[in-house]
Amino acid sequence: MRLDAYKLTEDETCKQFVRPSLAASGWKDHQIRGQYRINDGQLVPTKKRHRRGQPLIADYVLEYIPDVPIAVVEAKRYRLSADNGVEQVRRYARKLGLRFAYATNGRRIVEIDFGAGFGNAKKPEIKDIERFPTPEELWGRFLQEQGVQGTADGEALLSAPYDYTLRNSDNTSKRPRYYQRLAITRALAALARDELRILLVLATGTGKTMLALQLVARLMSAPGRFGGRKPRVLYLADRNMLIDDPKDRYFLPVFGEDDVHKIGGGEAKRGRKVYFALYQSLEQGEVDSELYREYPENYFDVVIVDECHRGSAASDGRWRKVLEHFAPAIQIGLTATPVRESKKKTDTYEYFGDPVYTYSLKDGIEDGFLSPYRVRRVRLNVDVEGYRPQPGEKDIYGRVIPDDVYGPKDYERVMVILDRTDVAAQYVLDHLRKTADDGRLGKTLVFCENNDHAARMMNALYNAASAEVSRLPDFVKRIVAADGPHGSEALEEFRKADSSEPVIAVTSKLLSTGVDMPPVRNVVLFRRMASMPEFKQVIGRGTRLCPEISKESFDIIDFVEATRLFDDPAFDGPPLRVVRDLMDRQGEVTDSEDVTPLAEPGIEADGQTVAEPETEYEQQEGGPFGADGTPDGGGAGDITGEDEIDKALSRARRYTVKDVDVFKVGELRYVLADDGQRLQLVTIQQWVHDRVLELDLDPAQLRTQWAHAKSRSLLMNALREADIDVEKLPEELGMRDVDPVDLLVSTAWEGLAVVSRDERLTWFRREHSGFLDSFGAQAREVLEAMLLKFEESGSPQLKVETLKVPPFNEMGRVVDLTRRFGEPGRAQEAIDGLAARLLTVV
Repeated sequence: MRLDAYKLTEDETCKQFVRPSLAASGWKDHQIRGQYRINDGQLVPTKKRHRRGQPLIADYVLEYIPDVPIAVVEAKRYRLSADNGVEQVRRYARKLGLRFAYATNGRRIVEIDFGAGFGNAKKPEIKDIERFPTPEELWGRFLQEQGVQGTADGEALLSAPYDYTLRNSDNTSKRPRYYQRLAITRALAALARDELRILLVLATGTGKTMLALQLVARLMSAPGRFGGRKPRVLYLADRNMLIDDPKDRYFLPVFGEDDVHKIGGGEAKRGRKVYFALYQSLEQGEVDSELYREYPENYFDVVIVDECHRGSAASDGRWRKVLEHFAPAIQIGLTATPVRESKKKTDTYEYFGDPVYTYSLKDGIEDGFLSPYRVRRVRLNVDVEGYRPQPGEKDIYGRVIPDDVYGPKDYERVMVILDRTDVAAQYVLDHLRKTADDGRLGKTLVFCENNDHAARMMNALYNAASAEVSRLPDFVKRIVAADGPHGSEALEEFRKADSSEPVIAVTSKLLSTGVDMPPVRNVVLFRRMASMPEFKQVIGRGTRLCPEISKESFDIIDFVEATRLFDDPAFDGPPLRVVRDLMDRQGEVTDSEDVTPLAEPGIEADGQTVAEPETEYEQQEGGPFGADGTPDGGGAGDITGEDEIDKALSRARRYTVKDVDVFKVGELRYVLADDGQRLQLVTIQQWVHDRVLELDLDPAQLRTQWAHAKSRSLLMNALREADIDVEKLPEELGMRDVDPVDLLVSTAWEGLAVVSRDERLTWFRREHSGFLDSFGAQAREVLEAMLLKFEESGSPQLKVETLKVPPFNEMGRVVDLTRRFGEPGRAQEAIDGLAARLLTVV
C-alpha cells in the first residue's frame, strides 16, 4: 500500500476503502445510509438557557429495506487502529437495538456480535473478519435475532415498507425516529411469532401515534398474514381527543376517507379498513346487546389500545369486555405508564405481558427529543404545620368547625382555606412574570384537587392578574369535563403555540393524560399524587419540545410534595434542578440544612407525621363522559373513583375559612450530581456561592462593576439567568438590612464582613461628605434623595431610571432633574460616583 494512504482523512478513507469494501459484499448505494443521525443531542442547561449536546451520528447504517437498520459501521482514518471505533460503534448498536456492528479503518474490519448477550451482562463477541457480510447474510441473521427465521410470515412482515405520505413543514417526508422503528420491528416480530398480546411502552411525547400509523401501514402491506387481504384495524381509546387527533392528523391523510371511519351514533358500520372507537360508543345498548357485539368476534384483525394503562385495564371493568369480545384479534397496547395495582385488579402486564419495547422519559431527554425540566418545591405553612381552628370557630357559612388539626389530605375535601389558594396563585403569577420571554408569559397548566378547587384557583389567578386580564380577557381558564364544549374550545386554543390566550389552564384530572401540549412551559402541582402512573402522565404534559416558541425546557412548581416521587426507583427521568421555598412567619429563611429535602411518604419536611395520601389514579371509565366521549355536563366533572366518594361525603362537612395567615416557608435547591442521576442538596448560600464564582471576578472587581449602573445591570441579568434574583436575595437569606452586593461578596468569599445599609450610610457621611458638597444645592438634593432610596431598597436603585419614581417624580421631570448636574450623562456619572463611594469596603 502506498505510504500516502496513511495521510488520508476519515472521509477519504471511506471513499477509497470502506465504501468499495461494502460494494464488494453486494451492498447497493440505497442500502448504505451515510452520516446516519440517531438522535438530536441532549439539551444541556447553561447560564443562558440551554445548548445542544453532540448528537449521535453513525458513519454508516446498513439497511436491507428502507428504514429497517440491520447493522451499523464506524469508520476511522486509514492510519488509525480499527479498535478505536469499537466502543463508539457498540454505543450506536445499543441505541439502535442491533446485534451486529462493525469498526473499520479500510485495512481491517472488526465485527461486534452482541448475540444472545444483547441487552444483558453477557460479553459480546469481538473478532476480525475478512469481508463485510452480504445483505442476504445480515438479513438472515436479523430474522434469526428477531425469532422469526423460517416462519411463514416473518420475512413478509419485517420487509413490509413504511409509508411516507405525511410531510414535515419543509415538505420533507415525515420519517419515524430510530426508537419508533425499533418498537415497530419488535411488534411485527412478536406478531410473526403468533403472539396475540403486545405491549409497547413509550414516554409521553415520543410519538406513539406516529408509531401506530406506521405499524398499521406496514401491516397493510403484508396481506399474506391476514389471508390475502388487508387487515381490519380497530383503534380504541376512552376520550374523543385521543381518537380524533390520530384519525384526522395521521390516518385520514394516509388511508383516505373511504377506509377510515369513527364508530358512533349507535351504528356498527362495516366495509372500512381502519376503525376508531370510544369504549363509551361501543358499549351503547342494553346488556348483552351492546354495539360492539354487532361485530363478530373475529371481525377485527388488529386492535390498538391507546393509553392501555386505564380504560379497559381493570380485569373486572366493564370496558374489559370489549377486549375480551375481540379476543381472536392481535391486541397491541400503547402506554407511557403501565400499572400494576392488585387492589384495583389493574395489571397492564398481566393482560398484555412484558413490553416488547420500552423507551423511557430518561431516554427521550438524553436523546434530545424531550424537554428537560427544573423543579421548584413550594411549601406553605399550613401544609407543613397543619391548620387548627380556634375553639368554637365558625366557617364563612356560620358552621362550627370541628376541633381537629387539618392537613394536606383534608384540604379542598374537608377543609377549604381560601388564603392558601390565593397565596399559591400569587406565587404562580410571580413566577410567570419573572420568567417571561420578551414580555410573553409562558403557558401554564395547573392541576387542582377537584373541580371546585380548580374554580377557586382560576378566580384567584384572575384576581391576581388584573394587568394581564385587562389585555387578555381569557388569560386564565378552567378546563374540566364539566365545562363542556366551552372547555374544549379553550383547550384547543391553549394547545396552539401561536395563540395568545388562555395563558393559564386550570384543571383537576381531565388534562393529565393523552393531550399534546407542546407550548406548556410550566406544570403546577396543587393536587396530591401518590400514583407513579399519574405523576408520569402529569409531568408528560410539559415534556414535548416546541420549536415554534423556542421551548427547550419547562418548570414544575410543586405545592404538595408530589415530586417526592422522583425518589421512587420506578421514575426514570430526573430533573435538572429542584427548588424548595421555606420561610418562617416573619419571612426569615430557616436553616436549610435542617430541612429534609425529599420526605418519605408519611413524613413532612419538619418531621411531623401526617397521613399518607390515598392513591388517586383512577380508571376513567364512564364517569363524566357521555357515550361519544364528550363531557356530559354532569356535576361530577372529571372527578372519579375515590374523588367521587370524598366529594359526596364532604358535601355535608366541607368547611371554608378565610383570613388565615398563609405564607410560603424557605428555599432549598437540588442539582443533578455528576452521575446525572442522583439529586444533590444545595443550600441557597452554596448555589449563590457557585454562581458568583462563575462570574470570574474577585471581590474588588465585583464591587467596582456593581458601582456602575450599566455593568451592574449586566451582572444582575447574568445572575438572573442563573436563577438568582438579586433584589430578593436579602429576603431569601434572611438579611433584609444588608445590601445585595454585600451578600454576594460575603456568600462567595466566606470570611468577609457583612455590614448593614445603615452602617454604610453612616460611614459614607463621615468619610465622603466632601463628595456631596462638591455639587450644587439642587444636584445635592437629588443625591440625598438617592441615599434615602438606597437605605430603603438597596443598591439596585442607584441609577437614573429611579428618577421616575417617588420621591423624585414629585421633585420634577427626569429631564429637569438630570439637568441639575449639567451636561448630558453627568447625572449618571454622579450617581455612579455616589455608588462607588457608598459600596466600597468599610
